[in-house]
Amino acid sequence: MTQQPSPIFVHVAQPEPVESTTVADVLIGAIGLTGVLVLIAVILGGLLGWVLIKVKHLRARRRVDGGDSDIIHIF
Repeated sequence: MTQQPSPIFVHVAQPEPVESTTVADVLIGAIGLTGVLVLIAVILGGLLGWVLIKVKHLRARRRVDGGDSDIIHIF
């Protein structure tokens, strides 16, 4: 008594159409990413500048005796 092998079913799927990427798509993406990075750099630079100015003003307020400074002011 021999056993017959079970049938094997193969489903051939049709490939879905793939949207191609053009050079314009890549350039638009790169310019967008660059714009976002520049915007972040400007915001962080402005924030750091603001913090440094505030620190300088706070130090100037704490200096009661005029302070011994290495900075020479010419008026």
